[in-house]
Amino acid sequence: MAKLELIHLNKTYSPKIIPVKDVSLSVDDGEFLTLLGPSGCGKSTILRLIAGLEQPTHGEIRINGRDVTNAPPGDRNIAMVFQSYALYPHMSVYDNIASGLKLKKVPSEEIRVRIEQVSDFLGLGSLMQRKPGQLSGGQRQRVALGRALVRQPDVFLLDEPLSNLDALLREQVRAELKQIFETQNTPVVYVTHDQTEAMTLSTKVAVLYNGDLQQLDSPRRIYTHPANRFVAGFVGSPQMNLLDLRCDGRFAILGNYKIPLPNGLQSPGHIVLGIRPEHVRLADASDSHPIAAKVILKENLGMSDLISTRVDGAENLLLRALLPSDRPWQEESIKLTLPLDAIHWFHPDTGERLNSENLQVVR
Repeated sequence: MAKLELIHLNKTYSPKIIPVKDVSLSVDDGEFLTLLGPSGCGKSTILRLIAGLEQPTHGEIRINGRDVTNAPPGDRNIAMVFQSYALYPHMSVYDNIASGLKLKKVPSEEIRVRIEQVSDFLGLGSLMQRKPGQLSGGQRQRVALGRALVRQPDVFLLDEPLSNLDALLREQVRAELKQIFETQNTPVVYVTHDQTEAMTLSTKVAVLYNGDLQQLDSPRRIYTHPANRFVAGFVGSPQMNLLDLRCDGRFAILGNYKIPLPNGLQSPGHIVLGIRPEHVRLADASDSHPIAAKVILKENLGMSDLISTRVDGAENLLLRALLPSDRPWQEESIKLTLPLDAIHWFHPDTGERLNSENLQVVR
C-alpha cells in the first residue's frame, strides 16, 4: 500500500525567502491531493522537494514508510508530468513512452506489454509512430501521462499539466485525467493555481499561501467551511463577498441594516462578514427587512447575472450577487436578502474563521 508523507517540511533560501514553512500532510493510496494557491505560495517547491529536485532545509519525506528525504530522484520510484510535457522531439510516441523504462533496463517484451495497455487506455494506439511535433496539445499531454503511467510508480506528481491548453481542451483533458486516476490505486499530488481543477479532480485540497498550509480538507469542505479569510476569498468564482463591518451589541452593521450575529458575540467591535454571491438572493414578500441596494454593474454570465451593488448607507462597500438571468429586477435599484445560514464570520485582524467553538469579542 503506497503512502506519501511530508513531515514538518521546510525550505529556506534566506531569512526573508522561505517558500515552504513547516508543512505536514499525507497522501494515501487512491487519494488525489491538489496543492492550490497563488503564484509564489510554495506549491511547486513542495513538488520539487518530493521529486528530489531540491533538498529540504528541515523535515522529512517518506514514501511507503521509507525516508527518501536525501535519496536521489531515480531512487524514489515516482513519475512526474510537467507543464511543458518534456517530450523528446526526435523520438516517436512509442519511444517517448518507453524512455523511462529503457533507462531502468526493463526487458523489451515487458515494455511492449505495458505500452500496449497504456496506449489502449489513453487512445494513443494509432499515434505510436508519430513525433511530438505531429500531435495536438491534448495528444502530447496524453503521451506525457502515458510515460508516467507505464512506470507504475509509488507516487504520481503533476505540475500544472493543463496550463498550456486552451479552455475547451483543458476541460476535455481534465475529465480524462479524472477518469485515468480513478483507476490508479496510487497517491497523486497535483499542483495548480486553477481552483476549478482543484475542486473537480481532488479527493482533498491543500490551500497554500506564503509558504504556509492554510487548510487541508475535501474540496466540498474547503468551499463550505473555509478556515480563514484567505481561503474564503481565494476559493470560489465569483469571489466571496468579504465585508468589514462594525458591530453594535449582537448585530453587525451593514449600512442602514443590522445583521444578527451568532450567539456568543455580543460586544461592540468589528467583524468580517463573508457570503458567496450565489447565496445572496432577491428579496420577496416573506422577507421582513430586505436590503435596498443600487446596481452599479451587471455582468451577463449566460444562465446568471453577476450584479455589483452598493448597499444603502454603505456606499464604500461592494456587495455582489449571482442572480438568475431570467428573473426580473430593476436596473437602478434592487432589494436583496442575506440568508443567515449562508453567512461566514471572520476575525478582522487574524482572518480566522469564527464559529461556535471560537467565537470571541473582536474590538
